Amino acid sequence: MKLAVVILAAGQGKRMKSDLPKVLQPLAGQPLLGHVVSRARQLEPTSIHVVYGHGGERVREALAGESLQWALQAEQLGTGHALMQAMPRIGDDELVLVLYGDVPLIDPETLKRLIASTGPTAMALLTVMLDDPQGYGRIVRNTRGVIQKIVEQKDASRAQLRIREGNSGIMAAPAGLLRRWLGKLKNANAQGEYYLTDVIAMAVKDKIKVVPLLAARLAEVLGVNDKLQLAELEALHRAERARELMLAGATLADPARLDVRGRVTVGRDVFIDANVLFEGEVSLGDRVRVGPNVVLRNVRIGADSVVHPNSILEQSEVGPGCLIGPYARLRPGTRLGREVHIGNFVELKKAVIDDGSKANHLTYLGDATVGKGVNVGAGTITCNYDGVNKSQTVIEDGAFIGSGNMLVAPIRIGKEASTGAGSTLTRDAPDGQLTVARSKQLSIAGWKRPTRKTKA
Repeated sequence: MKLAVVILAAGQGKRMKSDLPKVLQPLAGQPLLGHVVSRARQLEPTSIHVVYGHGGERVREALAGESLQWALQAEQLGTGHALMQAMPRIGDDELVLVLYGDVPLIDPETLKRLIASTGPTAMALLTVMLDDPQGYGRIVRNTRGVIQKIVEQKDASRAQLRIREGNSGIMAAPAGLLRRWLGKLKNANAQGEYYLTDVIAMAVKDKIKVVPLLAARLAEVLGVNDKLQLAELEALHRAERARELMLAGATLADPARLDVRGRVTVGRDVFIDANVLFEGEVSLGDRVRVGPNVVLRNVRIGADSVVHPNSILEQSEVGPGCLIGPYARLRPGTRLGREVHIGNFVELKKAVIDDGSKANHLTYLGDATVGKGVNVGAGTITCNYDGVNKSQTVIEDGAFIGSGNMLVAPIRIGKEASTGAGSTLTRDAPDGQLTVARSKQLSIAGWKRPTRKTKA
């Protein structure tokens, strides 16, 4: 059967006390709804439908880059009513999987097992065992352990309130059956809403098998209603990502102090120190070492490279055996060859630096191409911007750039050229020669510093 995923995301989230719609609250740098969509995509569905309401166009704009089908729930009349809004665009021959925009940590492997339990005469329901089931609908079974219905907290009897098996809300069912049941929903309950959970009793009455699947981990089914719960899920997400990295072979100095806001792949014997932040796509080669307080954003780092503390690398490629930092910044478009040294308080932007070159101190190289075996002295700056245009600096193989140089682009420093310390170069420096560009040093005899007049 073709799979249609429906994500219910129309809730207002009053307890968030925020102008931002609940499903757009950030978890690991991404909206809650974005996490759910990403996990749904791993199931390779035919379509993903998002039922939205509060936040309206803001929700749609936030996920404008996704291929989604949108259904508006103009009035908040319950989960059953919400699902009804998406059903007109789903064929009777499809299988419907219902997810929630504020339940972001559901495991795709769990969903695959849930889907596998569903068929033309069977639906599947994800349940969870809870030490404290407060707020959850209760799974009511008969004496043989077969599910009979779900009772919401506000409608439950005292005996039912003692049931520890709770409803996650996540279910899968054939669309044709689901459509029929949704058409029979009533709102005669404590909240005056059309409960999606009522379809369970209808399935039982129609002799459709209800297959329960118990969630392996509570974190999978936890929703978000306030900022406290959001912080709790953030901690669970961190732990989940840290666990994945350690199982992949990385050594973490402190798994509790690692933030992964994207996808990280690691080679063998990688070491990651405390308070490291990963964003986007990050790849770390074998034996890479990442120091504390480092930010890596959309970066590839080659084997045996070291990123020293307090460095920031974004949209850059680092070759094998490089040394970066401490306090270095690699901005977008930077590419480093093998065994390049970029030291403390060095900033690179759209800089391509070839094998064995070094810029170890207090330097800015922007819009620059640097050859092999180049030494860039402390305090050197490529003056690449005239207020309108960005111009290129080219430094050829084996050049030696003296300390405190101002290289006014566009400019070329030749192969094996040297430049004198304190030079401001506005013209190309030829191959193999020393180029010095300093103003004449003068000492003025008899000159005195200005002094302040004594107040009367």
